[in-house]
Amino acid sequence: MNHLFEVAEFFGIIAFALSGFYAAVREKLDLLGIFIAAFLTALGGGITRDAIADKMPYTFTHILPTFLVIGVVMTAVLLKLNKHDKLEQTKVFVVSDTLGLVSFAISGSLVGISADFNVFGIIMLGLITAVGGSCLRDMLLNKIPFFLVSEFYATVAIVVSFAMYVLKEFDKMNFISTVIVFAVGVTLRLVAYYRKWKLPTIG
Repeated sequence: MNHLFEVAEFFGIIAFALSGFYAAVREKLDLLGIFIAAFLTALGGGITRDAIADKMPYTFTHILPTFLVIGVVMTAVLLKLNKHDKLEQTKVFVVSDTLGLVSFAISGSLVGISADFNVFGIIMLGLITAVGGSCLRDMLLNKIPFFLVSEFYATVAIVVSFAMYVLKEFDKMNFISTVIVFAVGVTLRLVAYYRKWKLPTIG
């Protein structure tokens, strides 16, 4: 369980740090603003998740998450990834955001399972971990949270979290089954994005 959690957590941190970098560049923030946006996106959801689960935030007890965010931002700057137009529509942005979404949904679910939460608690922790960081970032930028208006975004986190709960209930949770859930979640999000699937709206 711990091994699965760390793999999902580190994968999500790297992917969401890049996503936060792109969002900050799009808003023309300075270097400090870029680091803050990257940190919020990559670590905010996990900190909120751990607070709800009544455990010491993983980011506060392990130094690697901080180094991962710093490393991603510095690498992105050196590679001049900020020079692309319409960053949010580039494949790199879409894929990195998708990988972060699914990875954090899995790591959040694992925390809920470890805390012996019921199905609702497991799904909520997966959702909060997946969208909490980007929500904090968007609030800081005075924008409507991305997950409320994006195609099948939060829905994918819910589906992935529920799948993890099902694996736990049938005692089928292992590295291979988790990788399968990860692959299905990534595929669902990318298909939904490129086919522009959306939940119905009112009005």
